[in-house]
This record gives sequence, structure tokens and C-alpha cells, in this order.
Amino acid sequence: MARTDELARRIPVLYRGPGFLRLGLPDELCRPEVAQAIARGLPATPGVTAAAVDPDGRRVSVRFEASAVSAGQVARALFALLAGLPAAGESPDESSAQVSFANGLQPLLDRLKALLTPATPPAEGSLQARFQPLVESALTEKAIVNFFNDIVAFYLIKTHWELITKRWLQNPVAHSNAWLTVFYLVFLLVRYRKSQ
Repeated sequence: MARTDELARRIPVLYRGPGFLRLGLPDELCRPEVAQAIARGLPATPGVTAAAVDPDGRRVSVRFEASAVSAGQVARALFALLAGLPAAGESPDESSAQVSFANGLQPLLDRLKALLTPATPPAEGSLQARFQPLVESALTEKAIVNFFNDIVAFYLIKTHWELITKRWLQNPVAHSNAWLTVFYLVFLLVRYRKSQ
């Protein structure tokens, strides 16, 4: 508990604006495994839409719905996370430049999100302010997997287009096994999307 309180006192507010909060992080919270835990834990707070940790810049940038949660509540949510963060030595030592893929693509996407988050929030109504939420939602593992699933589906359609139009449609009974395969793949794709 003393460690958590001491860490909380060393987290300054670097910038506060409507729906945006940037907090400084002490060195202990900039280790890769801790930064990932913060980037994943803060968006679980109701009203917080995105969190990006920049270990090199020693800061965390948080976007939230100002109507649902206050900046103070976001800071308290970060303080609440401190008790459950991995302690030094709990995981293998990694340099901040290395990214482990044991947890999927999300650690790499979190680093990319931290790099793309501007140092100061964009002006309200600017083009950058409009596109920032789109960039943040596109840089999730779910969005990347969905994108590549769509690419594979379109590639399969393009590759088999001539067969579909010149053979399978003209004689569907003779090519029933191909149609069953198509329906099954579409079923799997739809079921995967519904489970998300």
C-alpha cells in the first residue's frame, strides 16, 4: 500500500482538456509489462475510450467521455490499477524497443498508438481531432484481424470469380461441393463477426 501511495504521488498531470488527460509516469511504470497493463486496464474504466502509454516519453494519454467520467475519476482509476501492476522481476527483463508477441499483436499496436498520439491534443473541430478516434479504433487487434479476414475473403472471390461466373452458376448441381464450401466459409465468417 505504501508503494502504491508513493507511486501515485509521483504521477503529475501534464495536460488536462475536455475529454483528454495526459499524466507523467515514474520510471517504475514505464517498464514494458507495466505499460501494457496500464494501456489495457484504463479502457476498462466506464467512460474511458482509449489509453496510450509512451514509455520513452514517460507519459500516458487518456481519452474519455467528459459527460460520463471526470479527469479526477480517470486519475483515480489509474491509481487503483497501481496495486495490481506487475512488480519488478515478475517477468523477464525486456528492453523498451522489444515487443513480445506472446499476447498477440496488441502490445505492438499499443506502441504504435503511443507514437501516433500527438504531444498536445489537437484543436477542437480540427481534421486531426476528427480522425484521432478513427486511428485509435483501427489500431486494435480485433480491427486488424477483421481487416485481414476481409482481405482473404476478397482474394478468394477474385481468384475464383471466373469459375463462379462461367461454371458454378451455369451448372450449380455439378459444382455443389464448391457451393457448400462457399456457404460454409461465409457461415464461419459471419459467426466469427457475431462473436466479437
